[in-house]
Amino acid sequence: MPGEGLRPLEGNSSTEQTLQLCEELTNAHSIRCISVQADLSEPASAVNKILTSAKNHFTNSSTNSLTIDILINNAGIGGNIRLNDPVRGPINGDFFHSVYTVNVLAPLLLTQAVAAYLPRDRSGRVVNLSSISSSLGLEGQSIYGGTKAAIEAMTRTWARELGGCATVNAINPGPVIGDMYWEAGEDFWKTMQGWQDNTPGSNLDVGDGFRGTGAERLSVEDEILVREKMGGRRPAFPDEIAGVVGMLCTKDGQWCTGSVVCANGGLRMSI
Repeated sequence: MPGEGLRPLEGNSSTEQTLQLCEELTNAHSIRCISVQADLSEPASAVNKILTSAKNHFTNSSTNSLTIDILINNAGIGGNIRLNDPVRGPINGDFFHSVYTVNVLAPLLLTQAVAAYLPRDRSGRVVNLSSISSSLGLEGQSIYGGTKAAIEAMTRTWARELGGCATVNAINPGPVIGDMYWEAGEDFWKTMQGWQDNTPGSNLDVGDGFRGTGAERLSVEDEILVREKMGGRRPAFPDEIAGVVGMLCTKDGQWCTGSVVCANGGLRMSI
């Protein structure tokens, strides 16, 4: 998407990670990328920081107006706790509110704030990151799965409310390479194994000479981990998820709105 002339504003609670991503985008695409440190566990102040930064850097000097063409609600936190969890104890209000604040309230407040700056010709795009957890009923995900179901419900509502300005869609990734999935641990990987075994896009060993299964992109350590602990079924690469987001943000995505779009290698079919 940066190659299409977009000027991204990246928000993250980590200044270092945000600056690094902006530097990578700037070097790769010769674009202007703005970073802002915004902690969505405090959504009101984070939204204010993000919008203020957008106004300061992207307001059109000739018209004194700001247009935000695309909003990607990507931030999220996880955490698996069962009812009366024998290890972590029962689910409490603090855990509930911490996850719902970042995963539900923050995108709600940010989308609400951005709505006034979306285009007025239906060319805007809003994409929300949901998860297959919204519909799998995974043990330990009463809270996390609930937040993703809420995101999907809000997606449909916003598609109607913002229909004059933008399309609004969600995507539902399954396992994705990154800290959240590595930290989920072996017990969770075992829980996912049955679904992963029926996910067409996850198999490292297709056979019959097929290539491009993803094995060639994994580090030696990660490939061993996937083969020994995940039954040879890999998680998605982040750019595979980003590709689906990018597709929805193009002109060709105009006739898709209010939808939850597959971004899980076919895992959703295993339900």
